[in-house]
Formats: sequence, structure tokens, C-alpha cells
Amino acid sequence: MKKIALINDISGFGRCSLTAAIPVVSVMGIQACPLPTAILTAQTGFDHYYCDDFTDRMDRFTDQWKQMEEKFDGIYSGYLEGAQQIEKVLRFLDEFQTEDNIYLADPVMGDNGKPYTMHSRELVQGMKQLMKRADALTPNLTELCMLADIEYGDMISHRSEKNYVNQIETVVRNLINESKRAKYIVVTGIIREINGEEHIGNLAVSKQDSFYIENPYTGMGFSGTGDLFASVISASLVKGLSIRKAMEKATYFLQEAIEEASQEKIPAVHGVYFEKYLSRLL
Repeated sequence: MKKIALINDISGFGRCSLTAAIPVVSVMGIQACPLPTAILTAQTGFDHYYCDDFTDRMDRFTDQWKQMEEKFDGIYSGYLEGAQQIEKVLRFLDEFQTEDNIYLADPVMGDNGKPYTMHSRELVQGMKQLMKRADALTPNLTELCMLADIEYGDMISHRSEKNYVNQIETVVRNLINESKRAKYIVVTGIIREINGEEHIGNLAVSKQDSFYIENPYTGMGFSGTGDLFASVISASLVKGLSIRKAMEKATYFLQEAIEEASQEKIPAVHGVYFEKYLSRLL
């Protein structure tokens, strides 16, 4: 059975990070091997939460798995508690990344133009280092702007223009050219206006082509949807699917769950009821 190392936090509430990635990867027929970056009572969007930072214990996983002579078909990194954990991930990559496995980096730093609480200039610079090691990246539009040193406000000021997605694609291609290894960058959460109505989409770009999928925007964003999306992409690429098929699978999996959560007015911090839609990934 193929294996993916999942470097991410685990949150008791919020349906995100490892509690999202493990069931997705597992139902897709791949062994999920978690390496926690932090353990939280609830994801950081809640008013109150406790966080146990795992920075000083991450190397123990690397060392033990190396001693066990484990190999991975995929590596997926997500939420990192701070810039110091970048060095831990880089060390893990030095030990386990090969020419044959697939490393997906989800550069978790912010959303809707705002940085998360652990954001720092050092973290952004570290994410740029991981970008150069990754086969695939899944930033949202905010994180893309951070990686490309572009003002988010300047970017979204063009979202009613017909060539808005093309403008984003140009930015993405510049990042791909800077990377040593990247085959794909998938930008999530692109909101644009069409005839006065908002749509939300995801853009996949490779050196050869690009692919864009969008749906009507419900006006709500939910915890963990980016983690779920990245998990499907990671597992799909490890299974040998094309980036187009991976995007279609992730969109089919999430679309109805997001629509249901919006209609039922589920609090955004609790995430979508993805569990009932896992069969769509079979």
C-alpha cells in the first residue's frame, strides 16, 4: 500500500488539518502517516483554544522513521506553528524526499487578505524555501500574494475584469519558474464577479498548460476546506491521476458539502460535514 507522510497539526474541533487529511487519504486507499506539528483543542479560528507546540518533538518522528527504514510515496506539509518548524520540514525532506515521490506543500499563512496568528516574515521566507522543494503547491489567493510579494488588495481590485484569472496565472507561472521542482501550483479560493454575481474557483497551472474550475459562491468560507482540497490533490497525484482529474475529484467531493453548510448556516469555524461525502472519493 502506498504511504503519505502528513506533516500538519491536529485540532480537536474545526474539521481541518490532520482530522481532515487522514480520512481523505485513507478512503482513497493510501496509508496516512501523521507527523503532528501541534496539537490543539480547537483550530485557531475559535475564540478560545489550547495549543501544544510540537516543534521540539518533530525530529523524533524523522529519526524513528529513518531508523525503521520507511519510505513514502508522498509527503504533504500543511500548518506549521512558526518559522522554526520550516527547518524541521526541510530536514524531513532531506531524509525522505526522492526523485520518485511527490511532495505537496500547502503554505498555510492566511486567508481573505489577512495573515494567521503565527504569521511572520521569517515564516513567509521559509515557505518560499519549501516552495522550491515542492512538486505541487496549493496556496489560496492570499498565500499566493505572500509568496509572490504582491499586495492582496491590488490583486483583488481586478476581480471584475475579464482577464482576472489570466492575471493570476501570470503570477503563478513566475513562481513555477523560480521553483527548482514544482510541476503544479493550484490556487484556491479565487472569487470573481460575472455579470454582478460572485463565483469561486480554483486554478491549476503547470509549465505546459492551465485548468480552471469555478462554481457559484455562497458567500461563506469554512474551516478545513483548503485542507480537504489539498489532501485530495495529494492523494490523487500519488495515485497517478492527472492534475485535471485531481481537481475535478476535489471539486466534486467538496461542492455539495459547502453548499449544505451554507444553507444550514453551520458556524464557519466548525467546517463542513465532509464525512458524509467521503464515498465520493472511492
